[in-house]
Amino acid sequence: MAEEFARAVEDGLRLSRRVYLGKDRAVAPPRPMSAMEKATHSYLPTAPMLYAVIENPAIVDNPDIPSYQPHVHGRCDPPALIPLQMNSSSLDADCYLDTAFLTFTGSWRVHCVKGSKFCDCRIAIPMGEQGSIQSVEVEVPRGLYRTQLVAIDDKTESEKATQVEDGSYLKPHIFTVKIPQIDGGTNLLVTISWSQKLSYYDGEFSLKIPFSFPEYVTPAAKKISKREKIKLNVNCGLGTQVLCRTTSHPLKELRRQAGRLGYLYEADVINWSSNDFVFTYSISSSQTFGGVLLQSPSALDIDQREMFCCYLFPGIEQRKMVFRKEVVFVVDISGSMRGQPLEDTKSALFAALSKLDSQDAFSIIAFNDQTYRFSSSLELATKEAIENATQWIHMNFVAGGGTNILNPLNQALEMFSNTTSKAIPLIFLITDGAAEDERHICDVLKSHQTKNRTISPRVCTFGIGRFCNHYFLRMLAMLGRGFYDAAYDVDSIEARMQNLFATASSIILANICIDFETLHVEDFEVYPYQIPDLSSGSPLVLSGRYNGLFPKNLEARGILADLSNFSVDLKVQETKDIPLDKVLPKHQIDILTAQAWLTENKKLEEKIAKMSVQNAVASEYTRMTVIGTERTKGTIDSTKTKKVHDPQNLEEPKQQKIIVLQNLGLGFGNLTATAENTRPGSVESKPDAAELFVKAASSCCSMLCEKLCCMCCIQTCSKMNDQCSILMTQLLGSLACLGCFSCCELCCSGDEG
Repeated sequence: MAEEFARAVEDGLRLSRRVYLGKDRAVAPPRPMSAMEKATHSYLPTAPMLYAVIENPAIVDNPDIPSYQPHVHGRCDPPALIPLQMNSSSLDADCYLDTAFLTFTGSWRVHCVKGSKFCDCRIAIPMGEQGSIQSVEVEVPRGLYRTQLVAIDDKTESEKATQVEDGSYLKPHIFTVKIPQIDGGTNLLVTISWSQKLSYYDGEFSLKIPFSFPEYVTPAAKKISKREKIKLNVNCGLGTQVLCRTTSHPLKELRRQAGRLGYLYEADVINWSSNDFVFTYSISSSQTFGGVLLQSPSALDIDQREMFCCYLFPGIEQRKMVFRKEVVFVVDISGSMRGQPLEDTKSALFAALSKLDSQDAFSIIAFNDQTYRFSSSLELATKEAIENATQWIHMNFVAGGGTNILNPLNQALEMFSNTTSKAIPLIFLITDGAAEDERHICDVLKSHQTKNRTISPRVCTFGIGRFCNHYFLRMLAMLGRGFYDAAYDVDSIEARMQNLFATASSIILANICIDFETLHVEDFEVYPYQIPDLSSGSPLVLSGRYNGLFPKNLEARGILADLSNFSVDLKVQETKDIPLDKVLPKHQIDILTAQAWLTENKKLEEKIAKMSVQNAVASEYTRMTVIGTERTKGTIDSTKTKKVHDPQNLEEPKQQKIIVLQNLGLGFGNLTATAENTRPGSVESKPDAAELFVKAASSCCSMLCEKLCCMCCIQTCSKMNDQCSILMTQLLGSLACLGCFSCCELCCSGDEG
């Protein structure tokens, strides 16, 4: 899908050369790229973009200065995408705890379509780390379009829906949606909102927003300055110092308070930003610290229980005191992993092995229908053992067969049954497929976690592509108090897998316990209910709901790397500056969806759907729709000579139609694709039109031959008139020429095989 989109943009840039820009233009039409430029450049969006969807190339022209070009015959199939020119740009970023909320407002003009014609416009929004689209609103002179989530079983909304469109994710971080029938020369004011996770490394948070606009979105007119604005707010909710480390744009500091920062960038520019917006800040503290934030729900909240958010941040001194590790890598080598997925997995595995300390222990299990073990027990990570493991991987990581997860996972758990060392046991499960017995696998892990052991095995899961059940993998990680991550796009496998290895390998506080059981509150819920470990590579954030009076202090306890006990007081405070109703729902919906899958609880599914609609967070149980409204003017009273406020002349909104988009959820795995060993990222290919014609023709001819014999043909031909005989002769002659052409192609192709 991404390649098709990029080709459509390339076609659109070629087609846009038809647009006459005037003699005094300052920006030349987009020129075709050379082969070297194409190798290092992608036509995928690197900033919020709008494109004109062109099916009929004859409508492409300047709406203000028609060029009277020769008529273009034919149609664009698939439609070309011409990038529209942007007239204004404004970005607001609000960072709370580990999440950022972004709002981009931009103005574009349909500069490439005749004023008397119209076209669809496609919006593309690239997002940062774990981006999630929230809303899109498009204002045009004749109406308004906005997105809205509805429950899948909402019959009222589905009855109003007029069509199903292809709004979806091009890539995991690029969302696209189409707005229908925009007139040429129209100005569109677009407001886009999304959320994304802040990257965290070595005590520093990093916000990266795709904000690199290509030069061809700059209006092709005289060089006039345009206003570019970026507003940034940081609120960590902590009483500690927050320091700015790096920034990509010249930000002006507006305020600096305990746990808060405020910045503004505003300038007149000739060309739009050509760099991504990057902002890095740190929270300095020598010791691990945390707190609890409380907030009351709004009157419109479907859940009227009080909200709380509990967080723990690693301190500078503890970040270097990590546990020794006992690691078992459980890797899927089924047939669907062939090619890049398996090669990138091997590269990430080699990097993880090279970072093991000589006191760490490890083993490797590869699986498809069968299991292949590097060793029957854990081995110390000596240089010789790692070299042997590398050779074993090269020999045994050969893609083929099916996907059986239970057996290798059981073998990995058994490896830890007889060990009592001070190391933390880790299992990394890597797969791209779904299994029929996934709920049984969860039950097996639950029973194993109850066995006596100081630190039970941590299960970290990694899903590749969209055919595996990511909610099963998330549930396994929650049950195993480990970490979960995924690469929906095969190009990000190696980087994301290395990030998971690094996070899980830097645990500084294990067996964390917070005395939630002693709280004198009612209807208490916490997400996740199994508290994961605290890693130096990721802060810990818990959330939940309750009724009653929350205590003023809590204590969090755990075990350090030397197996000594550690505790920290968590100060409880009310907050109004951090909107918990915005920060928490995405995390809670993901956890609750995994629980709903495991328990098959319909009431929980309905609760998730309501949370999704209320908080504008896409889920498995909701669909996104585009609601279009048009403005109709009232009648004008000709007897009025003064310009007074006349309600009849006001534009009244009138609902036009509802467009239902594709489901934005991940789904719950694809057993059919797994059984057929379909590779991640593969899309079921549609048959070519020529193939359909050939099949239909051959089927038709075979049926005709079965019905007619030679004598019937002779008798039929003897009764034809002259015109019919000529037509039949021409038709048969054409078919004969096609046969000769195929024969010549076969003989002269140069293939000797």
